[in-house]
Amino acid sequence: MSTGKKITLLVMAAGMGSRYGGIKQIDGFGPSGETIMDYSLYDAIRAGFTKVVFIVRDEIKATVEELFLPKLKGKVEVCFEVQSLNRFVPAAYGEVDRKKPWGTTHAMLCGKEVINEPFAVINADDFYGFEAFQSLANFFNSAALDHHAMVGYTLKNVLSDHGSVSRGVAEERDSQGYLKKLNELTKIVSVGGKIISKEETGDRELDPMLPVSMNCWGFQPGVFGVAEKMFHDFAMANKANPSAEFYIALLTNEIINQNLGKVHILGGGKTWFGVTYKEDKEEVSGKIKDLVNSGVYPSKLW
Repeated sequence: MSTGKKITLLVMAAGMGSRYGGIKQIDGFGPSGETIMDYSLYDAIRAGFTKVVFIVRDEIKATVEELFLPKLKGKVEVCFEVQSLNRFVPAAYGEVDRKKPWGTTHAMLCGKEVINEPFAVINADDFYGFEAFQSLANFFNSAALDHHAMVGYTLKNVLSDHGSVSRGVAEERDSQGYLKKLNELTKIVSVGGKIISKEETGDRELDPMLPVSMNCWGFQPGVFGVAEKMFHDFAMANKANPSAEFYIALLTNEIINQNLGKVHILGGGKTWFGVTYKEDKEEVSGKIKDLVNSGVYPSKLW
């Protein structure tokens, strides 16, 4: 399927995987050792994406190149960008003294120098399904230059049985149905048949049918200018807080608040699963096996 225009997939693969206990981005889950990333790349190419930009840590860059360059050769243009702690940090900040990456918007910003076209953003360790990439490709076909998109997934379908998860929850929409505010909730758990957000002010019950972001986004290239300015402000404001992360939710909320554009909520979020904890691996591998057995994917992707 071709959309008739150049569109890029930016894959955020620089996470630390602290709760997983390993490098989950390159762990094998499919019947032929495929990573979760393999399925996203396969689906994106089928949907008409023409370029892939991997955002990686320096220590895994060579491994990711070795894994994916042979598979993608002749299919799409491929770039690798390193999310180092000092990239895009303003000179006034001084020496960067932190171990944790700056977060998802900073990861996205690391693709700025190689992306000049509409682009999607995904996590390397989440399975999104073909419909997600198809909905983004269709969106880019007609979207205005200040219109961006979030693929919406249903909250009750994107939890883990093994602990809390972080989710960007779309609790507010405007009168036209565009996103009004995305709340980044960092400790969501399922307790006694209810979905609870554990917050500093206490526990709050959430509607299980709320659309949430699984970091499957569509952006116009003009977003990079906004993101860079915001990141400079964020870095300076959080110099004394080395655990602060610059989430994409902060970026999209700012775009909305400053009336710099609109954020659509797309309906492509049909199938999602991912790995947060080591215990998730067996379940994810089983779900991929079921998709292969039902003919959605071949037993060997490439």
